[in-house]
Amino acid sequence: MTNRLTGYARGGGCACKIPPGELEAVIADLRGSSVAGNGELVVGLDDGDDAAVVTIAGGTAVVATADFFTPVVDDAYDWGRIAAANALSDVYAMGGTPVVAVNLLAWPRDLLPMTLAAEVLRGGLDVARTAGCHVAGGHSVDDPEPKYGMAVTGVADPDRLLRNDSGVAGLPLTLTKPLGLGVLNSRHKATGDVFPHAVDVMATLNRDASRAAVAAGVRCATDVTGFGLLGHLHKLARASHVTAVVDAAAVPYLEDARKALADGYVSGGTRRNLDWVRPHLSASVGEDELLLLADAQTSGGLLVAGELPGHPVVGELVAAEPGVTLVVR
Repeated sequence: MTNRLTGYARGGGCACKIPPGELEAVIADLRGSSVAGNGELVVGLDDGDDAAVVTIAGGTAVVATADFFTPVVDDAYDWGRIAAANALSDVYAMGGTPVVAVNLLAWPRDLLPMTLAAEVLRGGLDVARTAGCHVAGGHSVDDPEPKYGMAVTGVADPDRLLRNDSGVAGLPLTLTKPLGLGVLNSRHKATGDVFPHAVDVMATLNRDASRAAVAAGVRCATDVTGFGLLGHLHKLARASHVTAVVDAAAVPYLEDARKALADGYVSGGTRRNLDWVRPHLSASVGEDELLLLADAQTSGGLLVAGELPGHPVVGELVAAEPGVTLVVR
């Protein structure tokens, strides 16, 4: 391939996120900053949920999010598909339906041909069409590092939202996509090895899992992206005032993920995820297992506090243990 897109970025995909601890410190003074306006803010910054939710006249919940990142794969069309699926996932993680999206594109126009940018946008459009979501314009800038994603607006039933602060003790934890995307993406960036099965997982919408969760009466969920399973589960358990127990042996992984870990393809974002949750973690498994559980995912699945047929139960929520949000055994 003439232009290896991943070579133009320091990080890749959701592994390029600002570390969760640093991000929480930055936004600490912004919490509780809602104002009187044309709607009621239902979900904001307070618990770090997947999207903002505002109720408007007529009882509709409007779901708003934005997500973009540097190339996670070298194929421009696939990168567009993955980035769009990842952005749409935030709406699905709230139990919503995406309605309209706008593109967010940063492009090094003196380094990479605009025909590649067109392929990125085409990939995003194709996935949005699959979701039944309009794509109406967007914003672009000239940037030495390519980045792409979407700002997405959706709608939901305010009484059937999926939130990360609604977990209760006794609920099982279900994971709808396998882990291991981060280590495989790191290997791809370093070596050029291609993993079509990982691309397929990342480009798959979380629509069906979201609909199934809402239909089953689930009220607590999040998606698993850059902060890894442990990071996102820590946020869910903390917001819900419970402790989450993970059965490490029940967690599914993509083929080749353990080999990529053994060969050292672990991103800095994954290590930072584990460092962030470690003070709140009680574990009886080894460091390698913890790294896989903290692996920075891109366009990962939903983590649902409830049982969804066809998907593995990977743990449960229990009564809060002082100082411990996560137990891995």
